[in-house]
Amino acid sequence: MATADIEMEELRDKDPRNAEKPIYNSQDARENTVSVWVWLSSAILSLASVLLLIFPRLLLFTAESSTEARTLLTPLETFICTHFGILIASLVVTLILNIPSFAPITPREEMTNIQTHPLLGPLTGGCILSAFLAWNTSTVGPLAILVFLGSGSIGLFGLWAIAFAGSARISRKTGADKHTSTFIFGNKSAASKQKKQWKKEQKSR
Repeated sequence: MATADIEMEELRDKDPRNAEKPIYNSQDARENTVSVWVWLSSAILSLASVLLLIFPRLLLFTAESSTEARTLLTPLETFICTHFGILIASLVVTLILNIPSFAPITPREEMTNIQTHPLLGPLTGGCILSAFLAWNTSTVGPLAILVFLGSGSIGLFGLWAIAFAGSARISRKTGADKHTSTFIFGNKSAASKQKKQWKKEQKSR
């Protein structure tokens, strides 16, 4: 009986149906699902952004009945379509730039100089463009000024956050902050200025 049991176990092990199957990685499956969702969402939002920015008159054909058909948008409608299109485009860029990958997660120590919010760069660029267009729009009255002030504030503060916020780049030789510069005002505490001074001191020794 023992011999028969051993033979049965050997046959069971040799059966390809009982071979070890690869472990299903739920994390990879989740990333694949999220990636598909991101691409689908980006495609739909990109279409909406293009329609708002380039073909806003198509909204008239879908929103009005045949008895109230118009061929031209009002200045207010054009203004709103343009700026909503810019915001949607910024969202699309953010989605695409943050698609999950199979790369290992970056250690926390290596993320000190990485932007802390995915919307920071795309939304900053979109708001700066929106503020520029609002400043050059004179057909919607004070609304253009309000949009300019709001978008400009977000854009300028975003630029400051990208350029100066977070850990500073410190020079190993002089200990100066590399974010500072001698351009335009001749900042004496700039890294380039201190490096020149450091080189002079090294040569004089």
